[in-house]
Amino acid sequence: MVTVNTQSSIQGDAGENKTFTAVSTNIIIKVGDNPVGAVQSLNVTETRNIAMIDEIGTDGHIDSVPQKSTDIKGTCSRTRFDNLRILAAFGRSFVHLASQRIPFDIDIIDTFAGPDASTHITTTIKNVWANNLQIKYGADNFLIVEDFSFDAEAIYSFLGSPTNNAVPGAAGGRNLVVRDNNVFERETDRGLRRGALNGFGLLQEFSVVG
Repeated sequence: MVTVNTQSSIQGDAGENKTFTAVSTNIIIKVGDNPVGAVQSLNVTETRNIAMIDEIGTDGHIDSVPQKSTDIKGTCSRTRFDNLRILAAFGRSFVHLASQRIPFDIDIIDTFAGPDASTHITTTIKNVWANNLQIKYGADNFLIVEDFSFDAEAIYSFLGSPTNNAVPGAAGGRNLVVRDNNVFERETDRGLRRGALNGFGLLQEFSVVG
């Protein structure tokens, strides 16, 4: 059952009571095959500068286009636990920022849809470099919490297998119709490309309006 105006799910197909809201208790953070424990928060931000194209004689933008590659940045907060410093918990054999020589990947696995691995959405943050490390020792709070921030080269997601997009080709989470099933966008989204703008035929591309 869904709401009338927005089609948001409020009950299962047979009228059963269900929870449809994703929660962080279903998230597993891994580096390689090793899960990272005691993580308090993991924040990922993707940003891209968009240039607005104007012209003399027209009041208003006539076009818009990204003017640089997407930047991926993030922060992580972890309680010091199992005798591991934060970078060691992410599978590295060092504890200080200057020691990093090789980037690493972080996998965020969303198991909300069920125990079957084919329903898990995996997001990979590719080639992570730590750029800031903070450790606080306090007399008013004995817990030691470490924070590090990072830059990454790329980010992508897939459903079950790297050959499947996280958003299926014909429908989203509520059987929504996906208007623009663009091959370059879908390839970039699951990591086959680093960006969608260098695909051929950009001038002929269009989005369905309305």
